[in-house]
Amino acid sequence: MKKGLFILSGTITFVLGTIGIFLPFLPTTVFYLLTGFFWLRSSEKLYHRFIQSKGYQKYVEEPIIKKNISTGNMIKMFLAIFVVFLIPCIFVDNLMMRVTMAIVYIAHVVLLTWYLKGKNRNSVSAKAGTGND
Repeated sequence: MKKGLFILSGTITFVLGTIGIFLPFLPTTVFYLLTGFFWLRSSEKLYHRFIQSKGYQKYVEEPIIKKNISTGNMIKMFLAIFVVFLIPCIFVDNLMMRVTMAIVYIAHVVLLTWYLKGKNRNSVSAKAGTGND
């Protein structure tokens, strides 16, 4: 029963993640991470097929695991997040909510940039420095 629920949940998150490739308000990476989680716990065959797929490689492994994301793709990601955060700010007339959304958005930009670019540069610099000693 549990295995079947995990397979079904993985299939649903896989479909949502794939739709998210075309619709900017659905987070492809998050749904693909959930797909991997569910299929890892239910079906080794589905999991291995999934992690070898081009979608997983492009949306999870390269940007999140290897931290190999271009500046252009980061800008697209931040624009998509901005649009998602902007929608409630337009429709809800509440200054406190708008300020909170702006703070959370700025935190996303700073922390994601640090995580995806800052750590990667530091580890590359550290590896380059160890070879010269």
